[in-house]
Amino acid sequence: MIIPPKLKIGDEIRIVAPARSLKILSVETVQIATQKLESLGFKVTFGKNVANSDSNFSSSIEDRVSDLHEAFLDKNVKAILTVIGGYNSNQILDYLDFEIIKNNPKIICGYSDITALNTAIYTQSGLITYLGPHYSSFGMKYGFDYSIDYFKKALMIEGPFEINSSESWKDDLWFIDQEKREFIKNNPMYSINEGNAEGILVGGNISTFNLLCGTKYFPDLTDKILMLEAHSEVKEPHFDRLLQQLIQQPNFPKIKGLIIGMFQKDSQIDPEKLERIVKSKQELKLIPVIAGVNFGHITPIITLPIGGEIKIVVSKEGCKIVLQ
Repeated sequence: MIIPPKLKIGDEIRIVAPARSLKILSVETVQIATQKLESLGFKVTFGKNVANSDSNFSSSIEDRVSDLHEAFLDKNVKAILTVIGGYNSNQILDYLDFEIIKNNPKIICGYSDITALNTAIYTQSGLITYLGPHYSSFGMKYGFDYSIDYFKKALMIEGPFEINSSESWKDDLWFIDQEKREFIKNNPMYSINEGNAEGILVGGNISTFNLLCGTKYFPDLTDKILMLEAHSEVKEPHFDRLLQQLIQQPNFPKIKGLIIGMFQKDSQIDPEKLERIVKSKQELKLIPVIAGVNFGHITPIITLPIGGEIKIVVSKEGCKIVLQ
């Protein structure tokens, strides 16, 4: 396990596009995101090919790999943020030089489709990567303070920290009209199966994570705590079968616990439906399962270390998550 150095004020953050291109973002989003990162004390630079794109809204495999390699090789760059998600970051995995990454460890952060990239880097190099905000996420005008708080806790501050639920949340296409966003009161994370567990955190977006099943990029699940979230396109039966696919992977019986993120409203997966899915799985009966945690395709989100140590305490009276 390789822990990347923490960020400091004045550090350079490189923006790369392993999935969709910077071209997909509005000028306003780019301006706000850059200004917000600069206001936190960082220098923002961009990969040479970050705004290239073809009809699939991504640059070529060669361009994407080149920008990633260059970001890891550049000694001035201390962290890498992905522009946004998409559907094709797994295209570049076979072309990455994981020795470059291993020998130049630094923070890389993103979520959704970036789950494939982050997981592959972790399994092939041992480098801890981060499920957290994209560069584009910093383009939000409102409701982002919680995300910034946990971004700092995970990437800038030494030592363990506890995760608490946000006071409010939002599930919307925030970039369409930033002045018309009404946030909803959030409920605390909740227990589905009680118990305590400590282990190594892996996972992310379930659809993307499952793309790695059967490949060398999929992690050994022994002594792992699995985190899963889903896009709104994943409805109840789809989540059920994706979860079953993971249950059928080697060493799944050796996982220590399961953490489930927040679902978008269009998924139509509410706590009752989620509990029905989980309780139907004999393989999950003996492990703690906690749900409603602030990560996924919602606002705001926490930053979590793929490959990092985590402790969960799950009970009907209350739930606790501590990053070690």
